[in-house]
Amino acid sequence: MKFLSSCGRMGLRMVCGLVLAGILAGCAGLQDDLSFSEEAPPVSSGATKAEDVNNVPAPPTEVSATDRFRVGDLVTVRFSGVQETIPIHEERIKEDGTITLHLIGSVIAAGKNAGELQKEIQERYQKYYRGLVVTIVSLDRFYYVGGEVKIPGRQPWVGELTVTQAIQSTGDFTDFANKKKVQLIRVDGSTVTVDCVKALRDPKLDLRVMPGDKVHVPRRWW
Repeated sequence: MKFLSSCGRMGLRMVCGLVLAGILAGCAGLQDDLSFSEEAPPVSSGATKAEDVNNVPAPPTEVSATDRFRVGDLVTVRFSGVQETIPIHEERIKEDGTITLHLIGSVIAAGKNAGELQKEIQERYQKYYRGLVVTIVSLDRFYYVGGEVKIPGRQPWVGELTVTQAIQSTGDFTDFANKKKVQLIRVDGSTVTVDCVKALRDPKLDLRVMPGDKVHVPRRWW
């Protein structure tokens, strides 16, 4: 009986020991799981944080050459911000690329965009009128197509344009047009002959038309 009682107590101790060991092992595993869950998830090399995107500066914008003033363009300058009434100044850019304003004299306009010209004129007027605001309010840009086209005349220049496109904007050639000897007359008076038959096949030969340019389509005699 004593032997059986001793075996019973030993068995009970073994069972309790096994249960306790199982509980400790489970706690350790749970702790490992909690430690793993607290770690930040790995970020792939291609991911970008939102705050990094917001802090990236926007790329600088470039002013297109077509937005800049050229010789012959009409520049209109308005003045505000002062009690004295200053008349509007309207002038075409002269051959030397300048316009001439009251008090400040000659200002180079060719090659500048409206914002750059505004800033320069305003800065030069500050010693005469404190608080003066200068605004460039209009930019007159046209090209001209004449000769053997269906609707000859002045056309608004609104962006990049080629000789063949300028002709198409006037309804295209007439039946009597000499398509091989179209003349492109620049603002400076220089003239270039364009073969529009070849230019339609090879865009490199289709020259650009700029504000103030004239396209003349001669008549063929055969």
